[in-house]
Amino acid sequence: MDKGLHFTICVVTTVLLLRESSQAGEENDPEVLAAPKSDSRGAAEGLPTLTVTTILEDPYVMVRGAELEGYCMDLLGALAGMLRFQYRVKVVGDGQYGAVAAGGNWTGMIGEILRREADIAVAPLTVTSAREEVVSFTTPFLQTGIGILLRKDTASQDMSFFHFLSPFSKETWTALLFAYLLTCFCLFLVARLSPCEWNEPKNEENHFTFLNSLWFGAGALALQGATPRPQALSVRVIAVVWWLFTLALLAAYIANFTALLSSGSEQLPIQTFEDLVKQRNLEFGTLEGSSTFYYFKNSKNPIHQMIYEYMEKRREHVLVKTYQEAVQRVMDSNYAFIGESISQDLAAARHCNLIRAPEVIGARGFGIATTQASPWTKPLSVAVLKLRESGDLDYLRNKWWESSCLRQSRDRWGPLEPPALGGLFLTLGIGLALGVLAALAELSSSSRRAAAHAKKSCCSVFTEEICTRLRIKGTARQSQETSGKANA
Repeated sequence: MDKGLHFTICVVTTVLLLRESSQAGEENDPEVLAAPKSDSRGAAEGLPTLTVTTILEDPYVMVRGAELEGYCMDLLGALAGMLRFQYRVKVVGDGQYGAVAAGGNWTGMIGEILRREADIAVAPLTVTSAREEVVSFTTPFLQTGIGILLRKDTASQDMSFFHFLSPFSKETWTALLFAYLLTCFCLFLVARLSPCEWNEPKNEENHFTFLNSLWFGAGALALQGATPRPQALSVRVIAVVWWLFTLALLAAYIANFTALLSSGSEQLPIQTFEDLVKQRNLEFGTLEGSSTFYYFKNSKNPIHQMIYEYMEKRREHVLVKTYQEAVQRVMDSNYAFIGESISQDLAAARHCNLIRAPEVIGARGFGIATTQASPWTKPLSVAVLKLRESGDLDYLRNKWWESSCLRQSRDRWGPLEPPALGGLFLTLGIGLALGVLAALAELSSSSRRAAAHAKKSCCSVFTEEICTRLRIKGTARQSQETSGKANA
């Protein structure tokens, strides 16, 4: 009896253990992509535990209360679920990524892996040849490069007074003027040759003079109807072709002008690293001991060597300790930060007054570092590739790089600022002034002829004409009285 009871208890215990094991397996399903909620995961027995070193950097790893979260924490949770391991996360002690110190020892996360203080490093750690010699890297989980982070008000230049001419190049404007003159000349020539437009040259007046042809072409450019109206089929064909040309031209101009006004990249005087070296208004630097610093140190490019020499001579003033310090310095002073382009994109997405220059050099990737000959290197690489193929890495990128500046930038696109249209207003003012002067000249010529016919002073006739046309009552009444006395 005792043996039977003991056997029954053993069977029940075995069934319960198998059920718990099955539930633990379902919780660690490889298909589930869940972000970890603390720095230690997994309680199932028999799973290996890895010590993970990382660095605090937004949005890769951030402290939220007593927990860690971010892109790297979500990635680590997904890898742990796929490869079935537990992990314990520790923040790197010296706050460095990893570089060779003066004594030949490695600092940062690379140093902790070499000293066996950590098994792997999951962080925005750039894969370089120097690091690859001492540790192993997995397939990169993020691709990046080296860019320039600037503050918009320090990077932008004054808008040109004739910015409204920017949508077209000088060659395009020249070709447009030539096309306009040639079309007007063809209108003038065809109108004279066609009998339907000018049937009796001796008795009729040809309305398509060269000046009228110029006026007709200008009216089409402004999408306005202008006289004279063509009657002959040949003249109408030329007019229709010119109208279609001007319609497409204006559509292209409006589209390009709108794009230029809504885009800030066209106004950046610092487009490349060469522009950064030539300017004298901004200081520039990078993270101390980072792979970016050593990239410029080892580069044979003359421009890159000039950047390295500048940072080396002023390293106490231009090199920063952390990424957060770099972003804050860019926002607070005339400083340009040289660093990972993907991190700069995040800064521009979080801080709407920052912008990244267009040029990106030194294509590279962020990888997971392990000890050399580690059995986890290849499984981690395969897992990263699977996450990329399934779209999970793109999901994490969109999740943590979400921008808050798109809506604000659309709101700022509303009214146009006066400097952008200053040239148009100036052109309008000059045209109005020329029109007034031309009207005065015509009136003066008419007044001289009238004064010679009436034998009066030219100034008096000119004044009377102005008062009459402006309907000044007192002067008009006085002139009527004078004319009445003369008739009497």
